[in-house]
Amino acid sequence: MIHFDHVSKRYPNGREALTDLSLEIGSGEIAFVTGHSGAGKSSLLKLIALIERPSRGQVVVNGQNLTNVPRSRVPAFRRQVGMVFQDHKLLSDHTIFDNVALPLVIAGVGSKEIGKRVRAALDQVGLLGREQCVPLELSTGEQQRVGIARAVVSKPPILIADEPTGNLDPDLSLEVMHLFRRFNEVGVTVLVASHDVHLLQHFPVRRIRLEAGRVVDGADTEPRGRGDPLRTEAASP
Repeated sequence: MIHFDHVSKRYPNGREALTDLSLEIGSGEIAFVTGHSGAGKSSLLKLIALIERPSRGQVVVNGQNLTNVPRSRVPAFRRQVGMVFQDHKLLSDHTIFDNVALPLVIAGVGSKEIGKRVRAALDQVGLLGREQCVPLELSTGEQQRVGIARAVVSKPPILIADEPTGNLDPDLSLEVMHLFRRFNEVGVTVLVASHDVHLLQHFPVRRIRLEAGRVVDGADTEPRGRGDPLRTEAASP
């Protein structure tokens, strides 16, 4: 599903965020990307979503070599990847319905189908009936769930999340991770970047640990589907 082949990422300021990174994420797998701030977690996710491109090496996502994706095709590619952010990135002056519907509107989906999908996505995250609220009327945890609904409304095969629980208390963090687990149970490949020790202790899934832009644990040379046993290594975050 996701394959990194000797990938490096150097930014214009000279900082090398990833160095000679090789990695496999299997279809239908759920995994954490861990590591201290600056280890390269966000850069790795940005490469998967084609927000950034590698300086060297190749990234293959869902059978597509991202090196070959022209700029004009990037929006179409991103429909395969649902993205959840720490700060929600919700439009504060739009309703919850409009926020969740945004990816479908951009994709040109018909209004009737948009309504059906938005209500289904909000139902999945426990917010059905709050469609006409605006983000400021919701709690921080509810806003994060809106962000998750927006990420999955297009039914992408891949869901990535960058520190999605960074602003939440431990109980809400677990609630968000249980949502990710539910999507994974129906076949969605889920990759969560986090250094939240509390989460890592409660979810014994595969951990891919980065240090200074390199994989130091959990690379796995063969992808694993969700039918394989969960890995329960005690790697430190």
